[in-house]
Amino acid sequence: MSAFSDVVEKSLEQLSSVGVAADEALVTAVAKGLGPSIYNQDSSLVASSDQEELDRVKTNFLIGKLGLADGPELDAAIAETVATLKGVNRKLRVVFYYLLVKKFGKEAIYS
Repeated sequence: MSAFSDVVEKSLEQLSSVGVAADEALVTAVAKGLGPSIYNQDSSLVASSDQEELDRVKTNFLIGKLGLADGPELDAAIAETVATLKGVNRKLRVVFYYLLVKKFGKEAIYS
């Protein structure tokens, strides 16, 4: 199995572990969109207890990549994603971003 396939498989497993029936094609597209960062131990994970990290997710991904306007709904969506992944010790960035893409209905960006 390639390293990329391994990341996708682990992401699908993590989504399944929290009861999310994932769209494998979208998970794959989100992983591709993250580029080489998915292979780095640090950048492949979201530190949900680090406010600076969550601010970067909001600025770089939600506003920068998804083109959303800044507002309280972005913070609420991040908090909801953290809550969804509450029992997960190592939150994969692919999974975190996938959940946000689904939350805001931005799947078309990855098609």
